Amino acid sequence: MKQNPMSFQLKLNPEDFLPATEEEKESLVIMRESVSFWKDGFRRLAKNKVAMVSIVVILIVMVFSFIVPSFYPYSYKEQMKGANNLKPMQYSEQELEAKAAGEKVFPHIFGTDKLGRDYAIRVMMGSRISLLVGLIATAIIFVIGSAYGSIAAFFGGWVDLVMMRIVDIIYTIPDILLIVLLSFALKAPMEGLTEVPGFGWIRTVGTNLISIFIVFALLYWVGMARMVRSQVLMLKESEYVTAARALGVSNGKIIKKHLLTNCIGTLIVTTTLQIPSSIFTESFLSFLGLGVAVPLPSLGSLASEAINGLNTYPHLLFIPAALISLIILSFNLLGDGLRDAFDPKLKK
Repeated sequence: MKQNPMSFQLKLNPEDFLPATEEEKESLVIMRESVSFWKDGFRRLAKNKVAMVSIVVILIVMVFSFIVPSFYPYSYKEQMKGANNLKPMQYSEQELEAKAAGEKVFPHIFGTDKLGRDYAIRVMMGSRISLLVGLIATAIIFVIGSAYGSIAAFFGGWVDLVMMRIVDIIYTIPDILLIVLLSFALKAPMEGLTEVPGFGWIRTVGTNLISIFIVFALLYWVGMARMVRSQVLMLKESEYVTAARALGVSNGKIIKKHLLTNCIGTLIVTTTLQIPSSIFTESFLSFLGLGVAVPLPSLGSLASEAINGLNTYPHLLFIPAALISLIILSFNLLGDGLRDAFDPKLKK
């Protein structure tokens, strides 16, 4: 059938209407694999080499702090006669005599301190204390801050106004002064409480460390509360929150299952960045003598004890100081990696 050359009618080819083959169908399908929020976040985290190296360093420090001391031949409070201020990998005269007699003597990897205690095991226990304080304090901050901030933002109005003014007041309280006051105020009651069965651990950790935890619970959660409040203020007007209210879901369940769950990525990042801050605070207070009770070591107290012998035995100061820096740097880099992986605004 001839087509008029002046016509705008398209010339149709019957072969164009044949069903497409499987190869042609696959070539037209250009879709990204469907992944969940967590899978996509961890996949992006795995591509961050700095964050992965930080995770490896943190795991090595945890093994060094929590596992190695269980089979290490020395105790953190064991004082060895004639082994005062030994240099790394050095033996005392008694240990040299024992080696000459054929006995096996484990070397002092980091040497010993002025009281003849193996320094390596004290660094291990000190890093354990610092990590535990950082993790426990961060957990306290997370629970109190997330609950407080979400309640203030969800109810809004005068509730939010009053609760945020309380936060502003707490910001003005000096934390160091409060720790010192609590240490003196709790000393007598805590000493009496140690006589009660089951409370002997108070004598081991000391009232200073308990005061630090109390101050963390009283003061340090305000930053977390403000962050959670800002997130919940954006989420509470979402459609799924309106639908949950229409279905009669209680306010507590809406906060727990809908609001906090949807900002969990931001909470994880903020919590991870809070850990090094808590570790630094504990190390700083222990350095000032407001930390754990003697003879239990902390990285801050080890550094404080080594100050007087800096010219003669500098390694006693450099080892705990370097470990504090390594732990804080690793957690900070991991927090940055988690933020890059789980923040939707940073996706390319």
